[in-house]
Amino acid sequence: MKTFVIIFLSFSFLVRLSFLLWDFRQVDSNVFNLIKTFVVGLFFDIGTVSYFTIPYLIYLIFFPIKWYGNLVDRIITYFGFSLGVLISYFSFFGEFTFWDEFQRRYNFIAVDYLVYTYEVVKNINESYPLPILIGSLLILVFLTVFLTIKLGFFQISFKNETSFKNKLVAALPWFIIVFICGFSITNDQAEWSSNRYNNELSKAGIYSFFAAFRNNELAYSEFYKTIPEKVAFEVIQNDFENKGETILHANKNEIFRTVINTDSIKKEQKPNVIFICIESLSAKYLQTFGGEENITPTLDLLAQESLFFTNLYATGTRTVRGMEAITLSIPPTPGRSIVKRKNNTGLFTIGEVFRIKGYQRNFFYGGDGYFDNMNTYFGGNGFNIVDRGRGFLLDKNITTTRTNIEDNEVSFENAWGVCDEDIYAKVLKEADKAYKTGIPFFDFVMTTSNHKPYTYPEDKVDIPSGSGRNGAIKYTDYAIGEFLETAKTKPWFKNTVFVIMSDHCASSAGRWELDIQNYHIPGLIYNLSEAQPQKVDKLSSQIDMFPTLFAQLGWDYESNLFGQNILNMKPEDERAFVGNYRKLGYLKDNKVMVLGDGESANFYQWNPGDNSLNSLPMDSEFLKTAISNYQVADNLYKNGGLKLNSLIK
Repeated sequence: MKTFVIIFLSFSFLVRLSFLLWDFRQVDSNVFNLIKTFVVGLFFDIGTVSYFTIPYLIYLIFFPIKWYGNLVDRIITYFGFSLGVLISYFSFFGEFTFWDEFQRRYNFIAVDYLVYTYEVVKNINESYPLPILIGSLLILVFLTVFLTIKLGFFQISFKNETSFKNKLVAALPWFIIVFICGFSITNDQAEWSSNRYNNELSKAGIYSFFAAFRNNELAYSEFYKTIPEKVAFEVIQNDFENKGETILHANKNEIFRTVINTDSIKKEQKPNVIFICIESLSAKYLQTFGGEENITPTLDLLAQESLFFTNLYATGTRTVRGMEAITLSIPPTPGRSIVKRKNNTGLFTIGEVFRIKGYQRNFFYGGDGYFDNMNTYFGGNGFNIVDRGRGFLLDKNITTTRTNIEDNEVSFENAWGVCDEDIYAKVLKEADKAYKTGIPFFDFVMTTSNHKPYTYPEDKVDIPSGSGRNGAIKYTDYAIGEFLETAKTKPWFKNTVFVIMSDHCASSAGRWELDIQNYHIPGLIYNLSEAQPQKVDKLSSQIDMFPTLFAQLGWDYESNLFGQNILNMKPEDERAFVGNYRKLGYLKDNKVMVLGDGESANFYQWNPGDNSLNSLPMDSEFLKTAISNYQVADNLYKNGGLKLNSLIK
């Protein structure tokens, strides 16, 4: 057992040191803080390895001494040691790929990946030489076991004659450590620094994984700063009423209200709407925002021909969080996205506004929408599904239709689904069908090509497939251009509005609690009748895109959405919501309030120039507004306030 503990702690130290050197410029390199990082890390490593030791300690305590070294003892000991070493090595080496993608120790994303093994394993196989990696891992495990045998450590165990009492005394410290870690130590206690990298380095990967497994959902009211519910709702209701909107049940904990956008001049329009949700596209890659690679010529041109929002921020760091923000128009709730939670069907989404206006609603995805619960969410909220089904059936309660992307409609496919050109071809085909019915359509199109392993059809762009993100972005941009050029030849094009926005940035990593620049995304509305192209620099959020579109179309409607019409925002209305699964940020006037579990609240001045956060004295009104938005959002979800049947009667 001592050998295993030494191996585990040594490898954990090497992983931590490697990550430190990997991103040394991002780390707080103050000597004291570096020492503390490794000390805290060692503490969590010891806590982690203690869990590994308990099964074998129990075995040693109760297995009779007279049978030590017999065949059964040897099989159990060799197998247990080999399994522990295999798990440790697999975890340690897996952390390098996870860190490369997310700059974090294992978190809830790693937990989710256990569920969707097909996409994840295929993606890993397409991104890395998997046979070589697995073979190397098994060889390393074999060499470790072989060396341990040769050094005689197993023989020491097999010839041990320690009494039951002494074994119990020797095991007691490990049981105490497990007890303390299980009931008193939480993973967020590793977050002692204002530098996010130091916090992540202080954690232990396996410990973080199981902490995320337990805390995929966090009840806001239990873990975050709160104010009286009535006060929180009054803050939000008053904000809407000050914008001229009418709360329908002001005496209830609701935000359901009437939004009026028509007047004597603006009349209602009902064009088709195609929304393209671009996978992992940060604003910084566009030349419009200073990108120097010229990999988004289509989007840069569209920026000159559209309502282009230059100061727009994603609410989260994953596709399902973006989908939540876009469709529910809601600030992020702690834990996993509502898309992946229970009770996520029959909700008031933007799709409900389209339904009331007489639209057919469709969700397009190039992979199997079973992934990340997308089909259940969209189908359960009234969208027809068009995806690359692999046999996973829709929930029996979903009554919308499902259309498969057939093999003969696929020119290229990787782990995440068909290439963007293929999904757009399917969109065009379905749009042609819908046009013949005379019913307007709203299509939500989720792209996949800008995702690791960054593979796409050859000879489309001048960067080889699979060579990196820049190539995938250029292909993504190329596919949008080809799609729009083909759409222009269609009879329905003139009466179709195209909304294009990213789901989240390419990376959320940074040295601060929340790295604000890594939530900055592009967004635009193209081909909008009678709207002059303009760049809109008002600070805004993903949740505002469709309320803005509805306003431009002159729609009056009942709303349960948090979003605002960006074009009508006054300076005091501008704000954005940014967060990850534990940190919730409220951004306004270059200041950001970060709410954390453990009822923490930190107030910062954000410097867009160097992306730094500098502490500010607490502002009680700013804090109250931040809390109100997040508390109300969570309250509505938890208490059925997002459900259609509780709103529309």
